[in-house]
Amino acid sequence: MIGVLLLAPVIISYALFFAGYRPGSTMNYGELMGLQKLTGSGVTQNDNIILRIKDLHGKWVMLTVDSGNCDQECQQKLYFMRQIRTMQNKDMHRIERLWLVDDNVAVEDRLWEEYGGTLIVNARDSELLDQIPTREAQRNHIYLIDPYGNLMMRFPEALDPRKMSDDIKRLLQVSHDEHM
Repeated sequence: MIGVLLLAPVIISYALFFAGYRPGSTMNYGELMGLQKLTGSGVTQNDNIILRIKDLHGKWVMLTVDSGNCDQECQQKLYFMRQIRTMQNKDMHRIERLWLVDDNVAVEDRLWEEYGGTLIVNARDSELLDQIPTREAQRNHIYLIDPYGNLMMRFPEALDPRKMSDDIKRLLQVSHDEHM
């Protein structure tokens, strides 16, 4: 009887393997990127203070790169970032929104009001833009920076905010504030 109990897990595992059973895994909606530590700084547009990426350590950062002449696609990204942060409920304080303006054009006042809380940084001459891969496609994506300052994820151009929110919610659940 003891031998049957000891061999049962081995027999069951082989039976499941040869029957083709594969447990489901969690797929990310965003594309994982090779971890790349972001360094550098830019000047905030509203108060001309130097913002260094290391000033944001300890927070998850949703990052977008676009012109100060924010077109419809740019505004949609900013809207999604605001809504996704809000969807995190009690954990929304752990997320920052950062807009790197790659042409140093002043942002319209109505955008300041509509997307309040977003850090808007002039980054045209900053090394930050050189560290974000695919310079040609930077404006097409929303990126995610982990609490240690690593650029780690890029979300698709045709963004599904619900799936992006689920990814971020999962990351917030497994990360811990006390380790930041």
